[in-house]
Amino acid sequence: MFTYLKQIWNSKDLRFKILFTLAIIVLYRFIAHITVPGANIEALQDISGKNELLQMFSLLTGGSTENFSIVLMGISPYINASIIMQLLTVIVPKLENLSKEGESGRQKINSYTRWLTFPLAFFQSYGMIILLNSQTQTSVPVIDTADPAVILPIMLTITAGTVLLVWLGEQITEKGIGNGISLIIFASIIASVPQMVGQGLFLAQEDESKLIPFIAVVLITVILVTIVILVNEGQRRIPITYAGRGIRARSDQAFLPIKINQAGMIPIIFAVALVSFPGILGQFFVNAKSAWLQGLGSSMTTLFQPNTLPYLGMYFLLVIAFTYFYVSITFNPQQIAENIQKRGGYIPGIRPGTQTTDYIAKISSRLTFFGALFLALIAISPIAINFVFQTSGIGSVPLLISGAGIIIIVGVVLELIRQVNAQLVMHDYKKFY
Repeated sequence: MFTYLKQIWNSKDLRFKILFTLAIIVLYRFIAHITVPGANIEALQDISGKNELLQMFSLLTGGSTENFSIVLMGISPYINASIIMQLLTVIVPKLENLSKEGESGRQKINSYTRWLTFPLAFFQSYGMIILLNSQTQTSVPVIDTADPAVILPIMLTITAGTVLLVWLGEQITEKGIGNGISLIIFASIIASVPQMVGQGLFLAQEDESKLIPFIAVVLITVILVTIVILVNEGQRRIPITYAGRGIRARSDQAFLPIKINQAGMIPIIFAVALVSFPGILGQFFVNAKSAWLQGLGSSMTTLFQPNTLPYLGMYFLLVIAFTYFYVSITFNPQQIAENIQKRGGYIPGIRPGTQTTDYIAKISSRLTFFGALFLALIAISPIAINFVFQTSGIGSVPLLISGAGIIIIVGVVLELIRQVNAQLVMHDYKKFY
């Protein structure tokens, strides 16, 4: 381990990238504690402690909801913009052609996503303020929305905070190591773990009956992390033979690896962004003047709390749907089959062309089914386990990491390890020049 760290430190480029990434993450955590002036923090903390939907949202934003940070929305508007652009890429032919143009096309789509993030963040900030005000139990609202001179600067500040986070994430991607947006979400989740551990230990100290569920939650978290690592690294290797050149040339053997979890953590991030929408919308309707809307809002709020079956069912189905959707966009069996054929390769027992495309698509579809099922089960398992604890009378303690958090953390860490190892190989290769 010491030798590995020494190799990383001796690589000047890698050392700079890691230090740059850490500096940006520290800056982000500092920004997350800057409160927007004029907010009723006491009322806000009381709301966050009682509303499970806001607690889940606060988990992905590093606790910025509890102190009404200038990065209150985190990068959720950017995630929503990415979802919209992904859907438009399938629907709009111009965007579909851009996605096929390689790196230049992806850069243009990313540019459109950034432009879409700004208005989404602006309107979502207003929606979040209205939601927080509707949940407060005191006469003083979290933010006074009656005065445009007060609410508009706050909305612009929160929007600027989201844009700043997106820019910081892109700086990490360009000059640091790893995917910047994923690392910011990763830092937000990790930042909440010490608080969850401390809260669990405090509850166990106050009430010994909470000690057993706390230990169980810790063990279950370790088991889930281990399972996620094993499945994330699992893959199906399709053998490929490349014909050698010349009369006596030998054929080269290679493999086409297709991972079980091809979509990574993207479906989880997308699903988390959408699964809370019915509950939040219901909380808006509760304060409507119409009795019908109030009843609808009350039903939606009750049904789509994080510990209810409708919420778990919707979460489960969204993860599966987004997994299939994302894989269908990123994995093209026809293009892979053409590339194999152009390089003089073939799959033993399968004819080049249409049969190869169908064979790869069939294997990918089967792996996607198991990968989607795995992601969905991991996503809902901590919530389901906590629900079982509550209903069985064992007791309940705060979850250390949600299912979404486990997938994101494992995915980010494994990707970082791969990139660090790749950088070390490049560093060793340069020694020969």
